[in-house]
Amino acid sequence: MQHGKYRFIVGFLALPLGLYALFVVWPFIQSIYYSFTDWTGLSPEFKMVGFGNYSRMLDDEIFWKSLQHSLLFALLLPLVTISLALFFAFMINVGGRKRRNGPVVTGVRGSSFYKIVYFFPQVLSIAIVALLFAFAYNPDSGAINSVLRGIGLDVQPLWLGDPDLALWAVMGVLVWSTVGFFVVLFSAGMASIPAEMYEAALLDGANRFTTFFRITLPLLWDTVQSGWVYMGILALGAESFAVVQIMTTGPGGPDYSTTVMVLYVYQKAFRDGQAAYATTIGVALLVVTLAFAAVVMRLGRRERLEY
Repeated sequence: MQHGKYRFIVGFLALPLGLYALFVVWPFIQSIYYSFTDWTGLSPEFKMVGFGNYSRMLDDEIFWKSLQHSLLFALLLPLVTISLALFFAFMINVGGRKRRNGPVVTGVRGSSFYKIVYFFPQVLSIAIVALLFAFAYNPDSGAINSVLRGIGLDVQPLWLGDPDLALWAVMGVLVWSTVGFFVVLFSAGMASIPAEMYEAALLDGANRFTTFFRITLPLLWDTVQSGWVYMGILALGAESFAVVQIMTTGPGGPDYSTTVMVLYVYQKAFRDGQAAYATTIGVALLVVTLAFAAVVMRLGRRERLEY
């Protein structure tokens, strides 16, 4: 009986695990292998160079800039995005005032409408979002500087043309495009928390601030932790690449002020024909991503709360 059970489990998992190994694990192994070669990506011929690509990477100033920007994305974007999403979700679900003959715990008026508004960027492709904000950031005809002129402010930043502002402008786009997803995610989690817990806390004299940190956040901690890891991986990967590639000059400029690791991998592989060196940077990006996820999971570990 036990033998038949294990045969069933192995048979059930064999195909998906085989596909995962073929399309996910094997490319990682290939990338690590190619990082020790001088492969150009265009020729089938290459030779082993040992740790030459890694030595070059450690001496590459642009690589260190891209690493710094990627780490900044991984640290700040989840912090800002998840903090805003938690605040908006809390106001939508719990932050309203008690209405006459209504429940004690309720969201602000029009909460259903706000959910749609916050989630709206999710229905747009990240490429479309990047293009829209590229036009909005235009220093001459963009909507942002036009609003500043309209309210009488004699401030006309270059936004994407200023090395000191470009990275922050890109971050703002990423926050705007992703915060709605987490608002809906956290709203679903808050809706599952029994209203009696909030009502009891409010009857004991707790305010909204206290109920958030004493009830909502502890009970949503697993969801917040997963969202933090997910947002960090997005910031290190495709989301940051698409926005930087489409919006910035260069792309990655000005003066490499917005270059992130995933963009640098793309440029080395497809623009400069240095596929082996690109895979070396990709291996470094893999290490950074795994380290980020491990640190977040370790620091966020806490006892599970049930209700």
